[in-house]
Amino acid sequence: MQRVIFYLIVLITSAVFGQSEEEQKAKATIDTFFEGFHKGDTVLMRSVMSDKVIMQTAFRNKEGKDILVDDSPGNVLKAIATRTVDQKWEERLLSYNIQIDGNMANVWTPYEFWYNDEFHHCGVNSFQLFKNGDAWEIIYMIDTRRRASCKVN
Repeated sequence: MQRVIFYLIVLITSAVFGQSEEEQKAKATIDTFFEGFHKGDTVLMRSVMSDKVIMQTAFRNKEGKDILVDDSPGNVLKAIATRTVDQKWEERLLSYNIQIDGNMANVWTPYEFWYNDEFHHCGVNSFQLFKNGDAWEIIYMIDTRRRASCKVN
């Protein structure tokens, strides 16, 4: 019985601590970005973004045409900073898939977006990160958006 308990503890511990230190730091970068997003704190968001960050959204329009939209970080941050208090934006990240090679990382995060506690859309975020010294920073982000084929939690 003691052997079973030991292996169970090892299995649980390895699952909890399975991410490398760099994966944890990359995840923390994304978590910081969304902490700022939810609080409307663009300074916090900016703290994990490169000065040259690229932002895009991919979606299919009502006519079924695939669209790729470029957005400027300034426009995105302004929309977040000027959001009225009666608007609650919540992006629920469903999981993290983190891949790292040296000073480059990709973080893939499926999500659900809720507006004033009502489901609005879902999709995936893909973040490209660069390790600048000791800190990971977001250099590129693209998301998809759809209303159909969403598993709502």
